[in-house]
Amino acid sequence: MSKSAAPTSNVSNNINASLKLVMKSGKYKLGYRETLRTLRSGKSKLVLVSNNCPTVRQSEIEYYAMLSKTPVHRFDGGNTELGTACGRYFQVSMLTVLESGDSDILRLTSQ
Repeated sequence: MSKSAAPTSNVSNNINASLKLVMKSGKYKLGYRETLRTLRSGKSKLVLVSNNCPTVRQSEIEYYAMLSKTPVHRFDGGNTELGTACGRYFQVSMLTVLESGDSDILRLTSQ
């Protein structure tokens, strides 16, 4: 195993664990429309976008996030993996974190 592969997998495992904590103890919204609403209202603290989200949607979310000074993090997996990491049985293209709860996901994604 190469040295460069280990830290990225470790970070993705930490983000998955933090995401589970957010689902349990924090507040969040799933989906494109809800993410857009929270970015427009300024309530969002972090946006997670799957890596197979359409480019036009991603650039629109990044634009609104830039206006509201909200960090955007690209999730390492696709929308199916992001849905599974959220504990859902459906695909999730993006989600927004309103309150992190007991999780340290805001600190992990800023690194």
